[in-house]
Amino acid sequence: MSTVGKVRVIFVSKRNSLRSVLAHACLEHIGGERFAALSCGSPKHLASEIHPAALGALASARMRPPLSIPTSWGKLREQGAGRATFIITLDDETIGEQPAWPGQPDTALWSMPDVAALEDPEKAAYGAIQTLYALRRRLELFINLPLAKGDRTSLRADVRDLGTMR
Repeated sequence: MSTVGKVRVIFVSKRNSLRSVLAHACLEHIGGERFAALSCGSPKHLASEIHPAALGALASARMRPPLSIPTSWGKLREQGAGRATFIITLDDETIGEQPAWPGQPDTALWSMPDVAALEDPEKAAYGAIQTLYALRRRLELFINLPLAKGDRTSLRADVRDLGTMR
């Protein structure tokens, strides 16, 4: 499916193994006709594979995982995929480390717990499902924002406000 004309959203998390993967897959699932999702992580902390808890949560929700393996934001930019309309960061740690994104996209912090850091697989699996549910609620609201109409300042505020949902 072509990404031309779609609103491009990049989700960023530390390892790009769970939070950003869940957001990426969820947006493709619920908004794939209008949105193109990508995800990436910090080059310093990048995982080698998608976390098993993320794969389990996506399977239980009948969502396909992204086809890509965890990718650093540097690699994403090298591939020319770094131009986006929105950059949504899913953890506090990486917000200050990120590069300047091309095209001055709107940014938002939607902080989510670092479930991938949990050592107990059952807690990680439960946390991944909770994270997916929380992201889906936010993304359902996000895809219904008047992205093509209205003023950019209000839209930016609305996207940032979604990060304060509980």
